[in-house]
Amino acid sequence: MNARRPLLSLLAIGVLTVTAACGEGGSSGTASPAASAPAATGGTTADACEPVAGDALVVLEDDQNLQTVDNIVPAVNAAAAAADPNLVPLLDSVSATLDTPALIELNSAVDVERQTSSQVAEQYLADNGLAAQDPVGEGRPVVVGAGNFSESATLAELYAGVLRAAGYDASTQAIGNRETYAPALEAGELTVVPEYVGTLTEFLNKSVNGADATAVASSDLDATVTELTALGEQVGLVFGTPSQAQDQNAFAVTTAFADEYGVATLSELAETCGGVVLGGPPECPERPFCQPGLEETYGLDVTEFVSLDAGGPLTKAALQQGEIAVGLVFSSDAALAG
Repeated sequence: MNARRPLLSLLAIGVLTVTAACGEGGSSGTASPAASAPAATGGTTADACEPVAGDALVVLEDDQNLQTVDNIVPAVNAAAAAADPNLVPLLDSVSATLDTPALIELNSAVDVERQTSSQVAEQYLADNGLAAQDPVGEGRPVVVGAGNFSESATLAELYAGVLRAAGYDASTQAIGNRETYAPALEAGELTVVPEYVGTLTEFLNKSVNGADATAVASSDLDATVTELTALGEQVGLVFGTPSQAQDQNAFAVTTAFADEYGVATLSELAETCGGVVLGGPPECPERPFCQPGLEETYGLDVTEFVSLDAGGPLTKAALQQGEIAVGLVFSSDAALAG
């Protein structure tokens, strides 16, 4: 994808989650490390696993829940939801069809096949039986906001499309980053925005409780939604049911690597590999969700770190070309299609 959720928010969730566990967004300013730096030794005595080049990428399961949940969820202006009891259930009908593979395919259609978000959304709604709805909207206007990246634009078109099918006068409006659209949503200038459970929870947590607030988002979806709901009440927001689809930090290898070493989870990677070359954003060696988390939670031996980008083209190319064994990506990335 050409642009993602703001990296600063995403990094902050990793920091805050592990801090809370041990004792999105926003992150502390930390000097970037050199392009390659040695890392601490893990607990395995197995041989090192060399990178394996290949075009296809696969995410290794985070089976010990290092990452914070970031399921897609409709964030709705509370006054609008209270005035129209049909609004949230219609949005939830979209959530009920979405899982991460479906989200990956939507992103691939836009970012790889170069279809428009509106075209992709229209086809998806038709394929999933959402294009025909009872005409409950009676022409009422609804403004669906979107962040400044293609996944958010597509999700906004899905929401707007199902509302139009139900007779609403629904429009979409790209309105920049969360710092810009959250106040507009709270004020009712926007009716609904597709959001991410963990990222939004920590954004509202800082907004309500201050920049140094203890993190409340975690790898537990139900607990995080409970915190999100309580925070939303304080700023005039309510939320639909989270979808199964997530766009969160993830670690990928090539499918050729996964096949050669027989790994499907991060635990299996740590058990199998006595050392790996890790690639990711410059902050990775200091961020708990990244290299330290892999070492401390999984006991992975990172023998070398290569400074690249946050789930972007540099990291994916380095994986595909066999320059790194493991790379930080986003779990709904179009490169994971197929």
